[in-house]
Amino acid sequence: MIISSCIDANNKTMNSQTTTHTETKPHNTSGYASVNGLKMYYEIHGTGMPLVLIHGGGSTLQTTFGRVLHEFAKTNKVIAVEMQAHGHTADIDRPLSFQQDADDIAALLKYLNINKANVFGFSNGASTTLEFAIRHPEMTNKIIVASTFYKKAGAPDWFWSMMSKPTFEGMPQPLKDEYLKINPDTKALHRMYERDVARMQSFPDISEEQMKSIKAPAFIIMGDRDVVTPEHGAEMHRLLANSRLAIFPGGHGDYIGELTTPQDSVLIAATVSLINKFLSEPIAK
Repeated sequence: MIISSCIDANNKTMNSQTTTHTETKPHNTSGYASVNGLKMYYEIHGTGMPLVLIHGGGSTLQTTFGRVLHEFAKTNKVIAVEMQAHGHTADIDRPLSFQQDADDIAALLKYLNINKANVFGFSNGASTTLEFAIRHPEMTNKIIVASTFYKKAGAPDWFWSMMSKPTFEGMPQPLKDEYLKINPDTKALHRMYERDVARMQSFPDISEEQMKSIKAPAFIIMGDRDVVTPEHGAEMHRLLANSRLAIFPGGHGDYIGELTTPQDSVLIAATVSLINKFLSEPIAK
């Protein structure tokens, strides 16, 4: 679901790559790509190895990555996207799924003439990132999966308890406000919320075999008071053979300064530094 709204409700109840790629689009620009029947919004910032940023549920690229995007653009060609029904990307008549989102990202990269990319997904975007690595391994260089679980058992009990009775009122107002700045259609906002909730309520587990099939280097990051338990983070680390794990102090998205979280400049700078270090390391052959 819109995981930030779960955190909001819970807080009220509980105290040098050498990979080749082709560039044909200008830098520091934005546009729409026709992919799989969807008119997908994207922005490009900076130069270097492509780094795709995939936002969380109920969010936009700015609400998730607004405090870190330009830091990553100093050393990467950042491709920040907005997925189906979110932000500038209008909804269409098809189900929401992480698998479909992954295929949309692959189609966008082909549209941009990018053969291989690093992918950084937060929350729901991290579920999409796992699916991308499984479904499109030839396009996957490295992945960063932040604040996610690969199976329902990876989330604490309070999360699924709240998911059984979510309310639109529980969605953080800053996320609503940012959506409405882009699209003032309140019905579209409600529809996005409902579709994100339905997708999370029917969350499909990824099998251990599928997780083990991911060969791309992976950086798993989360907070110690997140919607995924530290134990599950360690489990994912064991399943992904070429992975690293970092557990930061704080909650859902604190470490990247997601819009609804406090801005801890020291924590955010540390996270950006660790991610850039991971991205800069050569891949062992």
